[in-house]
Amino acid sequence: MIPDGTLPVQPPFALRARLLTPLAAGGTLHELDGLLEVDDRGRIAYAGPFVGRQPALPPETVVDLRPWVVLPGLVDLHAHLPQIPNAGVGAGLDLLTWLERYIFPLEREFDDADAAERLAPVAFRAFAAAGTTTALLYGAVFAPSLDAAFRAAEAHGIRAILGKVMMDRLTYDESIEPATILERSLRESNELCARWHGADNGRLLYAYTPRFAVSCTEEMLRESAAAARAAGAYWQTHVAEDRDEIAEVGRLFPEARDYVDVYDRVGGLGARSVLAHAVHLSDRELARLVETRTRVAHCPASNLFLASGVMPLARYLEAGLLVGLGSDVAAGPDLSIFGAMRVGAYTQNALRVVAGDPRPALGPLEWLRMGTLGGAQALGLEDAIGSLEAGKEADVIAVDPSLVSPLPDRPTDDDPTALMSRLIFRAHPAMVRAAWVRGRRLAGPPAEQRS
Repeated sequence: MIPDGTLPVQPPFALRARLLTPLAAGGTLHELDGLLEVDDRGRIAYAGPFVGRQPALPPETVVDLRPWVVLPGLVDLHAHLPQIPNAGVGAGLDLLTWLERYIFPLEREFDDADAAERLAPVAFRAFAAAGTTTALLYGAVFAPSLDAAFRAAEAHGIRAILGKVMMDRLTYDESIEPATILERSLRESNELCARWHGADNGRLLYAYTPRFAVSCTEEMLRESAAAARAAGAYWQTHVAEDRDEIAEVGRLFPEARDYVDVYDRVGGLGARSVLAHAVHLSDRELARLVETRTRVAHCPASNLFLASGVMPLARYLEAGLLVGLGSDVAAGPDLSIFGAMRVGAYTQNALRVVAGDPRPALGPLEWLRMGTLGGAQALGLEDAIGSLEAGKEADVIAVDPSLVSPLPDRPTDDDPTALMSRLIFRAHPAMVRAAWVRGRRLAGPPAEQRS
């Protein structure tokens, strides 16, 4: 049982619980009776068996969470902050129609600091409640709202990478003079990057964010990629999500060999670039992304929600593509990366059955790796987060496995694969009970509730 009083709110502390984590060297650590020690800097000092360990901390700082499970915090590689109120709206529409009908009008309302100050704190609590401790997010085109969103992330404690959306071929900003869009968008993005990239010792980071090739000129893509390289920041956009989108990109960029080539020609590919979706890649495009070490955010829920298609994930992984998971809210109907794992597993099984893909599907522990350490690797943060290992920052979550969707159960299951399978395929919003970043507890999960 959880002791009376609150869970730790700041380091140092230690958690006695069941531990489950991927390991950087490969494999998985699973301790039925484990101990996680967090030092006064918010770093993991120890993660391993409780028995035989003499905790370095005073006994009163050791909180017994059994039978809860402690996992690494989840990493969401792709979501849209202003779109969260429209999650679940527009199912079955094609991408371009959905954007015009539901998304651009909503993002137009995210036009100032007040709008962000109302939405962003609620959104960050919702991410934490879903178990997400790191999120790579798109904002809107309006710089004041992004500044306010960063302030909200700073106050909340989540690890966040944010970017002001950049659009100069078409835009929903009715206040801007078209001839000034490129210059103004670059200037505002540079100012935001200078202010926020690396804030709080790297907890907050910036991503230059040209929306996608349909909404950006070649000059916008090239200048934003150059600015990201100069600042050591990220560069994020969309690629090959929908067949109609791909056709439109081909019309707009007739000199490019394919969609990936549009970004390659402007210097947009590389280890600091995260491309969302990549559902429909040719062999040439896939090989080029692997060669340039470009990262991809797999968003299986939104790809089905908008009927965009099914990513051939096993083919991509076999080729060596580095892939993490994204919720893609609002096209994705919820923020849960556990949910993304579930939909991803279903779609990969469907590919094997319907399309005859002979490649093996990922198992539950492999989905855990993709949603934690895989996301950290995609961001180049694997030395800091993504697994429960000594020396890493304590971005962790506590999950109550008894709160999965109610069915007759075997709560004493000792098998880590079976445990993770329950958390994926019977995920329930209430099961995430607490989340910490650098050992500081995030507002969001209902830690004060007692089961």
